Amino acid sequence: MELRELRGRRVAVWGTGREGIAAVEAIAPAGPERLITVQDTANYLATNWTGTLAEVAPLFSGEDALRELAEIDVIVRSPGIPDVHQWIVAHRAKGGVVTSGTALWMSANKSVTVGVTGSKGKSTTSSLIHALLAGAGRPNELGGNIGIAALAMPEAPAYVMELSAYQCADLDDSPRVAVVTSLFPEHLDWFGGEAAYFRGKLNIAMHGAEAVVFNGQDARLVDEFGRRAGLPLVAAGLPDGFHVAPGPDGERWFFRAGDALFPRADLALLGRHNESNLCVALAALEAAGVDCVASRAELAAALRGFAGLEHRLQPIEDPSGLTFVDDSLSTIPQSTIHAIENFADRPLSVIVGGDDRGVDYTPLRDYLLENKVNATLIGIPDSGPMILSLVADVPTISTVEAQDMHDAVRLGRERTAAGGVVLMSPAAASYGRYDNFAHRSRVFREAIEATRS
Repeated sequence: MELRELRGRRVAVWGTGREGIAAVEAIAPAGPERLITVQDTANYLATNWTGTLAEVAPLFSGEDALRELAEIDVIVRSPGIPDVHQWIVAHRAKGGVVTSGTALWMSANKSVTVGVTGSKGKSTTSSLIHALLAGAGRPNELGGNIGIAALAMPEAPAYVMELSAYQCADLDDSPRVAVVTSLFPEHLDWFGGEAAYFRGKLNIAMHGAEAVVFNGQDARLVDEFGRRAGLPLVAAGLPDGFHVAPGPDGERWFFRAGDALFPRADLALLGRHNESNLCVALAALEAAGVDCVASRAELAAALRGFAGLEHRLQPIEDPSGLTFVDDSLSTIPQSTIHAIENFADRPLSVIVGGDDRGVDYTPLRDYLLENKVNATLIGIPDSGPMILSLVADVPTISTVEAQDMHDAVRLGRERTAAGGVVLMSPAAASYGRYDNFAHRSRVFREAIEATRS
């Protein structure tokens, strides 16, 4: 569906955050017969819905919103409004259309867009693609789930869009280059089950993508794409494509098949998972028309200037000799596993827990058990106690519950040996107790300051 197709139709924008604002501002000029904004509850508004916004798209909540929706043709939902919500189910049952701002934007911009999703790695990979394209002389804008909402994106010759599972689910047009970094069960409460989540996530690739780039070392991705015939698949991380191997000097290098590109040291980001992210990013560049072998010097220069993302494995040195690490972007156990891998050779405490979305934490337990990781896990509300109970039988792990982030940092100081690491890698979403991952990070840093003796 395109914006122009909303002319003369009755449209509800669901949500009052940045996605909702962008949707109202983009849809109003398209000429809908009626435009309203809805919330299922009046208890939380991301924006004070007054002034021009209220005039253009008056806000209804609760029972008032439900009555209004009975007369609506199209719901444009913000990310986070689940497929299983009774209003969404009822609207579809009566033949109504459910879409999103991202889907409306993608219909007009798919031919110049690289879209990136994944259960982990999508933020880093989309940022890498953005930086490397610019380094290769390809101006582009970065947005979507990271930064600017799709319908608020400025005019540009090309786009790199990070897309959450929520944003992928409503697409009926694929970006020219669809990128999937990894696939793990997540957001099961939103989708209603693992199969539905996988289907929603991989929907990014199902509507005319010219290339579908994916991590060829991810067994679940290989299996899921193997079930979907006819896609123009490009596997990254394998010897015949972009991969990492010993280079001319015996150190690890990035390669395009047999062609050495640049040393691993040019990538400042820690972890083997970030090597995989860069291989996927390079494959996406090639799919977008960049000759990565011919442009390797420019790409290496851009890579050396890439500082990584805020709140992803950011070290914070402390006068005590401890290193605190902000990994607030970690919202699933697999991300926390990768974070722990980087510090498992040092005395280590890990702060875990957050919004309980029914995520399976067995992979974290299995990793700690199989690798005999010595660490203290500090559990914070809401899911922290549950995670601690799951790892209680791992003999090399000690556990302790904290009342909040401040208490967790205090316990980390007490229980981590000199020269060690206190890693805040929650393996859970921030919602409920924090506005978002950035707010959680800010509270973590404030607690570090407050607990210094």
